Amino acid sequence: MNDEHDFREHAGFWIRLGAVLLDGLIIHIPIAIIFFLITGDINTEWMDTWVYTLLNEAYLTIVPVLWGGYVIGKRICGIRIKRIDGKKLTLLTMILREVIGLYLLSMVTFGISMIVSAIMVGAGKQKRGLHDLIAGTYVARNNY
Repeated sequence: MNDEHDFREHAGFWIRLGAVLLDGLIIHIPIAIIFFLITGDINTEWMDTWVYTLLNEAYLTIVPVLWGGYVIGKRICGIRIKRIDGKKLTLLTMILREVIGLYLLSMVTFGISMIVSAIMVGAGKQKRGLHDLIAGTYVARNNY
């Protein structure tokens, strides 16, 4: 990345949090309703299963590669994941970002990496979390 890069393009903490919350509502509430209709139970233990984790990580990893850096929440909020070098997102880039940089790093650090990343996105000039640094990505606002 060169010094001429326009950091105003980078999406900050609140818009990224909004996108994550929207994804949660749009993806998880319908699943919970389907689960309730099938079982008659409002239990959310299904979210603690390896199947749910695998499906969620697959969504967060594969959809941005196929959909130009977007997942549903990011599309609604007008932000998307981009590579710092300007190239197209690849499956390897997204595995580094989502699986290694977010999921596994969070597990190994007992969530501390998530707090550090939130501070970096909220207060840093580049608005990039640890997962972005690992993968060479950032989250861009569409109006730039």
